[in-house]
Amino acid sequence: MTLPLSTRQLLQWYIESGVDETIGDAPTDRFAVVIPAVAATPPIPVRAAMANTESAVHYACELAAKAQTVDELRHALERFDGCALSKTATNLVFADGSADAKIIFIGDAPGAEEDRRGLPFVGSGGKLLDRMLDSIGLDRTRAMIANAIFWRPPGDRNPTPAETAVCMPFVERLVELVDPYILVTLGGAAAKSMLAQTSGISRIRGRWLTYTTPRLARPVHAIAVFHPDNLQNTPAQKREAWRDMLAIKRKLGEL
Repeated sequence: MTLPLSTRQLLQWYIESGVDETIGDAPTDRFAVVIPAVAATPPIPVRAAMANTESAVHYACELAAKAQTVDELRHALERFDGCALSKTATNLVFADGSADAKIIFIGDAPGAEEDRRGLPFVGSGGKLLDRMLDSIGLDRTRAMIANAIFWRPPGDRNPTPAETAVCMPFVERLVELVDPYILVTLGGAAAKSMLAQTSGISRIRGRWLTYTTPRLARPVHAIAVFHPDNLQNTPAQKREAWRDMLAIKRKLGEL
């Protein structure tokens, strides 16, 4: 009579027999095994997103209204946390130029070089803007230069309507504090946000419009021109840009 093997003896027998893998009684289809999906982060409801934007805009209006100088407005933006772009950008890109300039230029949004240095229009497009200013007898000491967005959007994407809305109270307050005679928007996005235009930049450029806010003592002459970056990419537009700069020079001479 053969005595039953203990578990230890049975395992030792398997090892000595060359067994190195165990299988079950029923086959397992590995291709049919479903890996549990990682739960996705639930999207923010539309109503909640709208409420967040409205709250941020309201806060921006309060901070901007309290600023009585351009420097105070900069400090207000430095402590403002209502725009998500401030968390991804390297630096705040505020404004550059004279606080009592007769003319203010507002571009679309900062790029990589502006984000790195914290100043508007300091890349290749900024160098072209400097030449454009020089062509009509201006430089950065006699103008104010800023953007409609104060932080660089990731990957230089277009700013969202919410990001534009949150920055707008500060842009409007900047114009009010400088109190210029002429506002020049650089690019289509700036023209749409500042001048309430729906047409493309090619249709509205070169036309004199009016810009006003409740706090401005008088309406400001406004005109939209091509963004310097566009002029670098599309040299054919430089002729129209030159005409627009001459129109700005004539308007300055009338004031």
